[in-house]
Amino acid sequence: MTEGNFVDYVKIYLASGKGGKGSTHLHREKFIEKGGPDGGDGGRGGHVILVGNKGLWTLFHLKFLRHVKAGHGGDGGSSRSTGADGEDKIIEVPLGTVVKDKETGEVLFEITEHGESKIIAKGGKGGLGNWHFRSATNQTPRYSQPGIPGEELDIILELKVLADVGLVGFPNAGKSTLLSVLTAAKPKIADYPFTTLKPNLGIVAYRDFQSFVIADIPGIIEGAAEGKGLGHYFLRHIERNSTLLFLIPADTDDIKKEYEILLDELRRYNPEMLDKDRLVVVSKSDMLDEELKSEMKMQLDKEFKGVEYMFISSVAQQGLQELKDKLWKMLNTTNEKE
Repeated sequence: MTEGNFVDYVKIYLASGKGGKGSTHLHREKFIEKGGPDGGDGGRGGHVILVGNKGLWTLFHLKFLRHVKAGHGGDGGSSRSTGADGEDKIIEVPLGTVVKDKETGEVLFEITEHGESKIIAKGGKGGLGNWHFRSATNQTPRYSQPGIPGEELDIILELKVLADVGLVGFPNAGKSTLLSVLTAAKPKIADYPFTTLKPNLGIVAYRDFQSFVIADIPGIIEGAAEGKGLGHYFLRHIERNSTLLFLIPADTDDIKKEYEILLDELRRYNPEMLDKDRLVVVSKSDMLDEELKSEMKMQLDKEFKGVEYMFISSVAQQGLQELKDKLWKMLNTTNEKE
């Protein structure tokens, strides 16, 4: 998936169908001049329905969709025949899609499961035909109900990436490089900050044909929780990950301080982020000799009490299998808890 194809925010105007009107028909046939009322009901207007599809990773297919209108219900006919229901409009969305009312900003619902179906705009009910209004005192009613109008709604679809592991780190921490060596993903990689402007997803192949999904989230900068830099644009994607992998380069001046800044940004955005499992990974460790690595381990053992850490090098392919093993264990422990 190229960066330009990753779309995680769209606005759409929706209109469900109007219900068909009821019929005022009076029964007529040979030798029966004044038959009773037999007008049928109008058909239901079409719904607009959102359906989850695990085969979709982005809202790109909806990027140029501005209006969605369902079909109107058919009018009722003679012999109490009901009008046809209006055609439903189905919009398929990736798992993790949040649906909001554009006017109020209210979250209406979220789609998180494959095949999950929600009616976002209900079709109008069809009107009753005159057959329903007959009585002992009014045996030939010449009136029926009109169909009920459909609903109109402006919505925002916002995608929160559903991945097992979220890569968290400052710009240029090596997240894209790590993703490219762990998975078949081909993120844009260059030696300058903010190369990644959209989340990249990759599937990590594990032992015995098992796998898990890892997401490279655009780099955090201080103040991201307040919307600085890419701000909320990417922080919402981290909310969905069950495990957070903090990637900090080995040449960072103060690894503990950088970790605490990253953690604070997540805390200010959503304190529940801190309930997720966390693993600190020191990247670019091929730059360290054994003596320097031993010194750093002694320092990190003191500073990272209760938080697991490990050294890797994406370029030199060091520690990657151990990293996969650790992540797999963390993910399955998390699943057991749930």
